[in-house]
Amino acid sequence: MIYIGTDHKGVETEAKIVNYLKNKNIDVVLSNIPHNETDDYVDYAKEVANNVVNNNDSFGILICGTGIGMSIAANKVKGIRAARCTTKEDAYLTRNDNDANILCLSNKTPISDNLEIVETFLKTPFSDEERHKRRVNKIKEMEQ
Repeated sequence: MIYIGTDHKGVETEAKIVNYLKNKNIDVVLSNIPHNETDDYVDYAKEVANNVVNNNDSFGILICGTGIGMSIAANKVKGIRAARCTTKEDAYLTRNDNDANILCLSNKTPISDNLEIVETFLKTPFSDEERHKRRVNKIKEMEQ
């Protein structure tokens, strides 16, 4: 299950990503928050982050102008490891090394690049390496 949210700046990018995922038979749940020119990315980040935390084995995708604000807001929710990714390598490393569960994207990134980033993020498992497990556990301890 993939939960997706965007502010007004990422509506077109979100639609293309949703279409891409549905064509791959991946279950997608869109944010219930309506869009307008004064919507706040924080609201979408909170909704998607809470859904990811409450649904095991799910991921989130958040889109805004840069992906930075979404990342900051989503990471305030306990249990979330959200990462802004601008390359396939970023997506690979954040899943492999950090066990990220939310991908944050910029609507300014070309859609072909964003689709490759999404694909890489979703296909990359978390590493079994002890050093990565240790580091993620330290992050979890910081949330206590």
